Amino acid sequence: MSKTQALLQPIEVGDLALKNRVWMAPMTRSRANNAENKVFDIHANYYRQRASAGLIISEGSQISPRAVGYINTPGIYSEAQKEAWKQVTQAVHEEGGKIFIQLWHVGRMSHPDFHGGKLPLSASATNPNSKSFTPEGFKETVKAKEMSLEEIQETIQDFKNGAKNAMEAGFDGVEIHSSNGYLLHQFFNSTSNHRTDAYGGTIENRARILFEVIDAIKEVMPENRIGVRLNPSLHGVFGMTMNEETIPTFDYIINKLNGYNLAYLHLSEPFTDVSKLEFAEPNIAKRYRPIYKGTLVINSAFDQEKGNQIIEEGLADAVAFGKPFISNPDLPERFASHAPLADWDQDTFYTPGEKGYTDYPKLEQEKVG
Repeated sequence: MSKTQALLQPIEVGDLALKNRVWMAPMTRSRANNAENKVFDIHANYYRQRASAGLIISEGSQISPRAVGYINTPGIYSEAQKEAWKQVTQAVHEEGGKIFIQLWHVGRMSHPDFHGGKLPLSASATNPNSKSFTPEGFKETVKAKEMSLEEIQETIQDFKNGAKNAMEAGFDGVEIHSSNGYLLHQFFNSTSNHRTDAYGGTIENRARILFEVIDAIKEVMPENRIGVRLNPSLHGVFGMTMNEETIPTFDYIINKLNGYNLAYLHLSEPFTDVSKLEFAEPNIAKRYRPIYKGTLVINSAFDQEKGNQIIEEGLADAVAFGKPFISNPDLPERFASHAPLADWDQDTFYTPGEKGYTDYPKLEQEKVG
């Protein structure tokens, strides 16, 4: 008799009992192609198909109109958006699944085309020198507007409102997107944050906004239903550049997160090779597992073997899979039977409609076909 794979063991997260440790990572799919940026029936079908994940973390969903930075992404700030999400949470729950929504503000990764010509907001007036996916195609980013103290407080309230709407829409929890070069990450790194007030300068000041967001959100929902996502060694992509202060900043943040009763901490291994960057950390789980005392989730380019291994080694409690879940809606079942995985079609990652979205068959459908 073979023992159950580590990935397929159940896990308690906060007060939730999850059936496995194969989590679905948040992935932008750009299917909310309507004027109100709300989800509709194909989203419900997409997430229903993947409800065997231990936990689904939804695509990033903007917390306000100023938070948007990519076409056709859904929001969680309006009444219409909240109501629309109910069909998604209901679909997942009908299949016995659990789902968190990822709360998102892209900051300077946006473009004036999304804001009636106004500049995107960021920690400081900097340009990520990247590209924004606008309704007219990819465009070069611009120098952002440094947020005023009032705009920072408004944004914290937007996160709180998004979390309140999410719980009313039936989500099991929220994940704060403080990763991948987006707004909160822009505050953390001194290469993108040049402020001299209470939100800039020292490590404590640059990290302040995250803890104020958590404190605001826990006023409207249980603290143990809040997850946080971080990408400490992001370098050379999404406009982010590391320096000697970057890893000490994340050391501080992750240590301080121990003071909260969070659902989980979701970390990414480096997206690019940082092994020759003297101030980067190439092994994120190894560095932060001894530091963080709560549930630790890891992601970025894991397969079944590596996922089982990192849990068996005690370096993570769960693994979030991205692209494999796009083309394998029943990924945990495939892992259980060691079945081959279907390939994804990158050309349809961000295109409207069902093609490359809800038309990937489950394993039993492949066998019948």
